[in-house]
Amino acid sequence: MWDNPALLNRAANALFAVAVLLVVVVMAAWAAGLPAFALREVRVASELRQVTREQVEQVVRHDLKGSFLTLDLAAARAAFERLPWVRRASVQRQWPARLEVALEEHTPFARWGTSRLVNSHGEVFEAAYDGRLPHFAGPEGTAREIAIQYRYFRRSLAAIGETPVEVQVTERRAWTLKLENGMTLALGRENIEARLARFAGVHGRTLATLGRRVDYVDLRYANGFAVRIPELGEGKPRAKAGGRRGQRTERNA
Repeated sequence: MWDNPALLNRAANALFAVAVLLVVVVMAAWAAGLPAFALREVRVASELRQVTREQVEQVVRHDLKGSFLTLDLAAARAAFERLPWVRRASVQRQWPARLEVALEEHTPFARWGTSRLVNSHGEVFEAAYDGRLPHFAGPEGTAREIAIQYRYFRRSLAAIGETPVEVQVTERRAWTLKLENGMTLALGRENIEARLARFAGVHGRTLATLGRRVDYVDLRYANGFAVRIPELGEGKPRAKAGGRRGQRTERNA
């Protein structure tokens, strides 16, 4: 090697290029930290309903590290997404010294369990909320499915002037609804949409004509349903309706 001038020249050129590159990197890092490149403004471009100005300022003070050029955008985005009501955050640099932030908030759709919420996408999150919401309960991972079914339940029951306020799914996939008027509907595990549609279709000529308060309706029958009327003084369903009125049928799961 030492007696090969061409090889020595290439090696020297390579070392010189590395040295120049290191100098450029050091100078760039030094320049990036100069006051001229300080991050001077953080602008939230989206309208906020649940996230407060104080929460945004706390993230800016404690989590945004570095200058305009050195700020880690992924870390900044993650910091904003840790706020309770933030579903998704977008963070972009705007030359010369501004950070543009867009925050997508969770839209509360229901309560989940004892302390969490479900958003309009069927995702479970934790945040404080004192507004009125339906209540969902079920195995972990079923919130999205319940949210989809709830929309169908609400549309079906709106036809008879009723509103579901609780939806419960058991481990065995049995569905139960509680309505705003206090009535409970047992839908079972199969054909739940068809059973609810049948109930809504005959409600006007069955339950609506009883003139008594019904607190429980068992829809797990092939051609009808059973009801429980508290004032009759017994805990079991007493009346059946559907198909042909008064017809007794076998109950399905």
